[in-house]
Amino acid sequence: MKHTLSVLVEDEAGVLTRIAALFARRGFNIESLAVGPAEQAGISRITMVVPGDDHIIEQLTKQLYKLINILKVQDITDVPCVERELMLLKINASTAMRAEVIEIVNIFLALVVDVGEQSLTIEVVGEPGKMVAIVQMLTKYGISEIARTGKIALTRESGVNTEFLKLRALAAKK
Repeated sequence: MKHTLSVLVEDEAGVLTRIAALFARRGFNIESLAVGPAEQAGISRITMVVPGDDHIIEQLTKQLYKLINILKVQDITDVPCVERELMLLKINASTAMRAEVIEIVNIFLALVVDVGEQSLTIEVVGEPGKMVAIVQMLTKYGISEIARTGKIALTRESGVNTEFLKLRALAAKK
């Protein structure tokens, strides 16, 4: 199972290196990593997607707390969250295919951010599932480059679990 960890750290040189070294020493993979300033000056938020069962994640959390500059580690996998990711895609799109590609881009509420003679560069922002879906739809045109930020997430103060709501809406349609 994949777990999403939200880690608050002091914004000091070497923090990310120490975290990466911890994961490397333990033989764990980080599938997604996003780092940026948090709400308080001098604090950064690291959002990681890590494969592993609950026991492994518990051990990783304990190991992270042993590192200096780690302020808080939270497994937000099963907590209602707002999750987003940014992806840029360069699509092979001749003049004849552009209308089709732009139609797909519009359906996904994405943006064309650059137009070349034989390509379009698309910006997509949304939940990780949206990224997978648009890549599937655009693959037939030829994707020459992809750049993704990795998932970022914040817990929902409302406590509303949108995954639960999506499943409920699907069940109602049947």
